[in-house]
Amino acid sequence: MEIKKMPPMSRNFVFVLILVYLVVAIFSFISLLNHNFKTISKNKALENKILETQLQIKNQELQYLKKQIHPHFLFNTLNTIYGFALKQSKDTPEIILKLSNLLDYILYQVNKPKVSLKEEIAHIKEYIELEKIRFQDTLKVSFIADEIPETIQIAPMLLIPFVENAFKHGHLIDGFLNIEIVIWFSDGNLNFTIKNTTIQNEATKENDGIGLKNIKKRLDILYIDNYTLNISEFEGWYNVNLNVLNLKAN
Repeated sequence: MEIKKMPPMSRNFVFVLILVYLVVAIFSFISLLNHNFKTISKNKALENKILETQLQIKNQELQYLKKQIHPHFLFNTLNTIYGFALKQSKDTPEIILKLSNLLDYILYQVNKPKVSLKEEIAHIKEYIELEKIRFQDTLKVSFIADEIPETIQIAPMLLIPFVENAFKHGHLIDGFLNIEIVIWFSDGNLNFTIKNTTIQNEATKENDGIGLKNIKKRLDILYIDNYTLNISEFEGWYNVNLNVLNLKAN
C-alpha cells in the first residue's frame, strides 16, 4: 500500500506509538488482573486447606480428651458390680442395666457434636443413681434441675465429668459425702453449680489433675469466649460454677 493511500492518522508516528502503548498497557493490565485472580484463588484454597487441617486437629484433640474422661468411672462401676455379684445381690441386674444405658451414651452418643441438654441431665441422674448404689448409706445428694426445653443443645459429656470429679475427689465428713447440684437455664444461658464436701486444702490439690485440665481444654475449644468457670474451696466445700452462654436451640 502506498503511503499516500494510507489513512492520515496511521501516517502519524506519534499516534501509532500511543496506540501501540495503549494496546500493550491494556494487555499488561489484563494479564496482571488474571495473575492476581489466580494468586487470590490459590491463597483462598490454601487458607481453606489450613482451616480444614486445624479443624481436623481440633476434632482429634476433642476425641482424645473425651476418651480420657471416663476410664475412672468405668473402673469404679465395674468394681461395684463385681462386689455386688460376689454378694449375689438382687441389685446387680439393676446396676448392669443403668451402666448399660450410661455406656451407650458415653461410647456412642458422645461422638455426636451436640446432644440435647435434657439428655445430658438425664444421664447425670443415672450416674448419681449408680453412685448411690456404690456409696449406699454414706452419700447425701441434692439434685435440682430446671425444666429444660428439648431443643437446647450442648456438647456431650460436658457436665458429667464435673459430677464424676465430685464423687472421685469428695471426702466423707462425719461419715457422709455430701454433694449438691443445681442446674438452671435462662435466656440462652446455662448455669451449672456443683459442690462436694472435702477435707480442707486436699480438694484443690487432687482436682487439679488431668480430668479438670481436660474439661478446661474442651471448654476452650468448644465455647471459647462463651463460658465462665469458677472453682473455689471454702469451709469444707469444693465449689464449681460453670456458665455457658448463648446456647442455641436445635
